[in-house]
Amino acid sequence: MLPGGKERHTVTVWLMKDSASGDFLRKFTEDFERGHDDIRLDIRIQQWTGIVDKVQKALRAGPADAPDVIEVGNTQVPQYVEGGRLTDLTLESLRDWDMDKWLPGLAEPGREGTQQYGIPWYAANRVVIYRKDLFEEAGITAPPKTREQWLADTEKLNSGGNQGIYLAGQDWYTLSGFIWDEGGDLAQESGGIWRGSLDSPAALRGMDYYRRLQALGNGPVDADEEHPPQSGLFADGRVAQIVAVPGLAQAIVQKNPELADELGFFPVPGRTAERACAVFTGGSDLIVPRNTDERFRAVSVVAALTGAKWDTELARTMSYVPHKTTLASAVSGEEGAAAMAVGAAHGRATPSTPQWTAVEADNPIKEYMSKVLGGADPTTEARRASRRITEALDPNVT
Repeated sequence: MLPGGKERHTVTVWLMKDSASGDFLRKFTEDFERGHDDIRLDIRIQQWTGIVDKVQKALRAGPADAPDVIEVGNTQVPQYVEGGRLTDLTLESLRDWDMDKWLPGLAEPGREGTQQYGIPWYAANRVVIYRKDLFEEAGITAPPKTREQWLADTEKLNSGGNQGIYLAGQDWYTLSGFIWDEGGDLAQESGGIWRGSLDSPAALRGMDYYRRLQALGNGPVDADEEHPPQSGLFADGRVAQIVAVPGLAQAIVQKNPELADELGFFPVPGRTAERACAVFTGGSDLIVPRNTDERFRAVSVVAALTGAKWDTELARTMSYVPHKTTLASAVSGEEGAAAMAVGAAHGRATPSTPQWTAVEADNPIKEYMSKVLGGADPTTEARRASRRITEALDPNVT
């Protein structure tokens, strides 16, 4: 009990392991509780393994057993929206939170129709990690700004025993960016029905660009970027470029300390120099369960965590991209994060349907990519993969 008989209420917050440092959480808690003397924060760190089932169980629990705020992966939000167990935060978003400035790759998965359930918190996405020394050897004085220039530069880097780029054949997140950049999509919704759309002209153009770029390196056509881990290949060989999140540079330098001063970062180039390529945006949203007894106080926690002060502090501390395009300057002094921010402004997420997890469980996009890179007809294989995506999204669709 506070002076004057005022009661202190506990707001339980679930955050994911390694999303924020312990020092950040300590500072945030002290600052928040100083400004909200009726609230005590109970921040509980969760593991990613098994989190979907744990959150689903919490959303069905009684108020006494449920958290009041939950951090979730941005692409997980559609799964939690099903069943009507999340609080609609549209009014707060429109009135106080400048939702028109949110990164689209975080905002779109948190929305169903006109209702906003997931509030963007932070983002991370792929950039090009490159070796400055190999660029200099090839006479390339600045990173490419367009996709066509990227192809030309990568071909130039293939000299003297160097590999211009390592790009695994099944890196479907990178492919997705090229498809979106061409105006296509992995799947599209019409009249409440989702259908695979890899066979659209735009999506086929994206696949053709991926084929041309991947052919400039020795990446396997039948494996993704983790098999084997591309960080090890980059560290061990004279590879000029990989497409990855900037944080992978730490693993590269740990394996080969001689590269510590040679690594640089640039956004994945777009079709024109004026706009970087679309990229898959990963990251987290914050949700408020409907079964909370502390809706007003939970919303105040979300507002504080996603406000400019603490969102930019988190981005600087953890090398993330802030959740708004207007806050990108907060990471301008860090080359990798700044490159991410440029791409995140045009970022996207996987199709916003809870059934997308069924697609990824037996991912037909990977098989499609391998077949095309192996010489199969792109249109035929795209149609086959699109049918499999459609069946995974709704087995009743014919």
